[in-house]
Order: sequence, then structure tokens, then C-alpha cells
Amino acid sequence: MALSQITFRDWRRGISKTVLQRRKALVYARISSKEKEKEGFSIPAQLKLLNSYAKDNSFHVEKEFVDVETAKRSGRTGFSEMMGFLKKAGKTCPDQRPVVLVEKTDRLYRNLKDWVTVDELDLEIHFVKENVVLSQASRSSEKFMHGIKVLMAKNYIDNLSEETRKGMTEKAEHGIYPSFAPLGYINVESNGKRWIAPDPAVAPIITKLFEWYASGNYSLLEIVKKVREEVLSYRKTQASIPKSVVHKILKNPIYYGDFVWAGKEYHGTHEPLVSREL
Repeated sequence: MALSQITFRDWRRGISKTVLQRRKALVYARISSKEKEKEGFSIPAQLKLLNSYAKDNSFHVEKEFVDVETAKRSGRTGFSEMMGFLKKAGKTCPDQRPVVLVEKTDRLYRNLKDWVTVDELDLEIHFVKENVVLSQASRSSEKFMHGIKVLMAKNYIDNLSEETRKGMTEKAEHGIYPSFAPLGYINVESNGKRWIAPDPAVAPIITKLFEWYASGNYSLLEIVKKVREEVLSYRKTQASIPKSVVHKILKNPIYYGDFVWAGKEYHGTHEPLVSREL
């Protein structure tokens, strides 16, 4: 057929056929806060690798899912959203469920529960850096080796968590509060060391709170009202401090220089906001 004889309908059919021949894929990338410091672990690096793989293998990337885990933000929103997307796709058209593209085993799974969740969906998963494609049609030996990798990934995470706890306990034994600063304090970091110091804006209000209660002239509810008048609120949300939190503050030894960590009380090296007598 001459070029001039090709109709728009014929051209569109050709394009549609080409698109249909390309299998749909989902891209998943994950990184932890500790890995941000390591070269090659970044989200952009993973996405570049996975999208390049998709292009080379004629996959059409339908959607990308990303998780950036930090100490403050736990859980995997991206992973949960991807599982929901795949479950929905499986209900409408099980045979055309997208394949999953991921860098390697420990990017996809953090625990055995994740493994079970993914396995129940009968997915085709491409672990790009490991040069492995896993599906229900895979040989038993391939699934066995994959299971070993999952267990190794879990062991790595468990070991990392254990080492973190050991490090925090060691800090506590040296009198350094090892977690996020409570109200009245801020986290300070210098030369790789981290400790808590009085928050210039909030510490004076915490001191007043103890003085008001110690005077015997105010009930707990009245102190809550006075605290709100002083604009004592959560740093992040700016929400008002409730009565239960005021009660916890008054019982927390950290404000006179001690703190409790893992069920044990330690004498801290941080600056107290009130005297032990108060």
C-alpha cells in the first residue's frame, strides 16, 4: 500500500496493536534513611534502572510506587498502595495483571508477611539487578533460592534493628537520651554526636508548669488552660497539649535530669528544666 493510501484509521489501529503488545508493568522503589548516605541507593537511581529495563524489554510502565523510610515515618505506604492496585487489577482482568519491576529482593520485602502477601497474588516479578524473573511458572528450585534470599533480607533487617537498639542502649548508659526530644527539649547534632538540649521557646513554659502544680493553687485542668494560654503545643502539628500529656510531663523524670529507657532509669547528662526537689 502506498503511503498516501494509508488512512488515519489504519495508522491508529497499528499504534493500538503496538501498545497492546507491550505488557503493563509497575515499578517499585524503596530506600531507608540510612541508605541515603550510600551511593547508588537513591530513589532516582532505582527508578532510572527500572524504567530503562522496562524500555529495553518492551514493558509499558503503568505506575511507579515509592517508599522512603525514616525513623520518624514507619510503614510502607507505597507498598500497600501497590498491593491494593494489583488486587483491584486482578479482580477486573486477572490474565492482564501488570508485572512488578523491582531492583532486588530486599527492596520488595521487609518481612515474611510481605512475602506471603505478594505470593498470594500469583505475580510475575522481575528482580532486575539479580537478573531473576519469578512467577508461578518458575521451577521449585528457583522459588527455593528466592525464599532463601527473602530470609537473608529479613535477617539483615533484624540484625540492623538489633544493632540500632544496642547503640541506643549504649548511649543511655552514657547518660545520653537516645530518642527524639520530649516537649521542652530539642535534638542537637554536631560532629556525628546527637543529644538533647532545652528548647528556648518551650523550656520556660515547662518549668512554669511544674511551679504552678507544686504551688497547690491550681488543679490539673486549670494548668492545662494556663499552658494553652502560653501557647504550648506540639512542634510538628501545632495542636494544643491535652490534659493527659500535661499529666505525663509532670511524671517524667527527664525534666529533672534522669530518664527511663527500656524499663531502666538512667542519670542523664542533659540540662534539667526543674530541680529534683520541685
